[in-house]
Amino acid sequence: MNKKLRGKVSATLAVAFCLGCLTACGQSKSASSASYENNQSLGENMKNYSLFPTTDTSFVGDPMPYYEDGKFHVFYLEDLRDGTVGYHPWSLFDTSDFTDYKYKGKVIPFGDDIKDQDIALGTGSVIKAKDGTYHAFYTGHNDTYEPKEAIMHATSKNMKDWKKMPDDTFYAGDNYSKNDFRDPYVLYDKEEDQYWMLISTRNEKTGVIAKYTSKDLKTWTDGGVFFENDMDSDSNLECSSLIKYKGKWYLAFSDQWPNKQVHYRVSDKKSGPFEIPKDETFDGNGFYAGRLESDGDSLYVFGWNPTKNQHVDSEEYNWGGNLVVHQLKQDSKGDLHPILNEKIEKKLSKKLDVTPVLKTKTVKMDENDYTFSGDEYEIVKYPKLLGSYRIESTISNYKKNERFGIAFDMNDDGTGNLNIVFDVKNNKIEFFNTNEIFKEDPQSSIDFDFKNESDLKLKMLVSDGVTSLYVNDKCAFTARMYQSQGTEWGFFGIKSKYELKDVNIYK
Repeated sequence: MNKKLRGKVSATLAVAFCLGCLTACGQSKSASSASYENNQSLGENMKNYSLFPTTDTSFVGDPMPYYEDGKFHVFYLEDLRDGTVGYHPWSLFDTSDFTDYKYKGKVIPFGDDIKDQDIALGTGSVIKAKDGTYHAFYTGHNDTYEPKEAIMHATSKNMKDWKKMPDDTFYAGDNYSKNDFRDPYVLYDKEEDQYWMLISTRNEKTGVIAKYTSKDLKTWTDGGVFFENDMDSDSNLECSSLIKYKGKWYLAFSDQWPNKQVHYRVSDKKSGPFEIPKDETFDGNGFYAGRLESDGDSLYVFGWNPTKNQHVDSEEYNWGGNLVVHQLKQDSKGDLHPILNEKIEKKLSKKLDVTPVLKTKTVKMDENDYTFSGDEYEIVKYPKLLGSYRIESTISNYKKNERFGIAFDMNDDGTGNLNIVFDVKNNKIEFFNTNEIFKEDPQSSIDFDFKNESDLKLKMLVSDGVTSLYVNDKCAFTARMYQSQGTEWGFFGIKSKYELKDVNIYK
C-alpha cells in the first residue's frame, strides 16, 4: 500500500459535555487528595518501555514482519513527512520482547529520480531462500507513470544491505488493474516445491488477491484470483498475509474502504475455501495494515495506529503512526482473538500503589472496589499517567441498557475529552475523541456481544499517545490519544449501575 497524507482540518472540538446535571452529582476528594493537589504522576521516574515504537523524526507505515532465530525483524514503510519527491523507504526495527525495539535505519531506499518506478516504495515481504539469500519483494509506485504500480525485487545476505534487481520487475496483466497492483506477500509451498506470491489488485471492478507462482523467485506466473472481496463492498484488500498456525490456514487483509479494518479468514487448506469467522476483525479503525507472523509458538498481527491531523486529538486520522502488535489466541473452533501480548505483560510487572484522587459521592468504595449507583454521571478519577503502563480491572453486574467507560484527559469536573464507551444496549465498544458523546459520532467502534459476558476483564496498554484495550481476551480496541499522557483519567458511568473491581496499574 502506498498513500500520501490526506485529510483536512475537521471542526473544532466542542467544550460542553451535554450531561445536564453533571455539576449537581457531587464530587469528593479521596484520602489521597494531597497527591491531587500536587499534580503527582503515577510511576514517575520509572523505566519507560517502548510498546508502540516510532522514531524521533518519522512514523511507521505498513509493517512487514519476518521472524528468525528468536527475533522479529519488522520492516516497514518509513513515513518521513519531509516534503521530498520520493517517499516511504523501507526501514527496520528489531525486537525479541516487544518492549525494546532497535532501529536499524533505512534498508531499501526509494528511487533517485522522478522517472524511477520506485520513486515511492510500497508494502511487500521478506523470505529466505534455500541458499540462505534473503529476498524482498516490494511495490514500486510512481504517480507520474501509467501503470503506476509494479512488483519489484531486492536481495540481501544480512537483511541490512540490499541490492535491487530491476530486471525482475513485473506489472499487472490485462486481467488486473494496472494502477492497483501491490503489497506482494511471498511464502514457500513445500508440497509443490514452489513459491507463492499474493498481490492486492482489482478484477471485475472489485478488490481481489491474486496468486502468482515461481520456482526461482525471479520469474512469476499468474495463477489467477486467489480470493475475492466477500464483504459486500468493492474495496481493495490491502496488505494480505497467509500463514498456517496450529492446523489452520489464516488469510488476513485490510479493507481500504469503507471501514479500514484488518480482517481475517480461516480454512483447513492453503488454497481455501476460506470462511468468515464470527468475529472477523482484529481491531477498529485505529489499527491498520495488519500482517500475520509467528515465532513457531505464538501468532501475532503487526499493524499501525495512525496519527491525527495537526497531531490534535479532536482531528481525523491520517496515514502512518506507531507500530502496534497484538498477540492472537486460537480458540477450540480455530478462531483467532487478540490478547495482551504475554511478553509485554511479563515485562510490565511493577505494581503501583493506586488510589483515586477524586470520586463521586454516590460511588461506594470498598478497598479497591467501587460500586456505581446509577445516579446521573459518576466518576472514579486517578492521577496523571506518564510513560508506559498496563491497566487492569474487572467490570461486573452491569445491566443490558447501561453505558459506562474509561475517560482520559479529564477536566476538573470529571468529564473526559477522550472516552472509551461500553454501549451495552447496542453491543458496541466506541471511542469518542470529544466530550460530546451524546451529540457526536464515535471516531472508532467495534461490535461486542455483551449478552454472553457476565464480567468484562479489561487489560489496557497506555504508551506514547496510543492506547490498546483488550476485553475478555476476545477483542482489541486501539485508539490515538495524545492526551492519555500527562493527564488525569478514570472510569465513569452514565446513569449506569455497575461494579468496578481490582483496579491495578503496572509499570
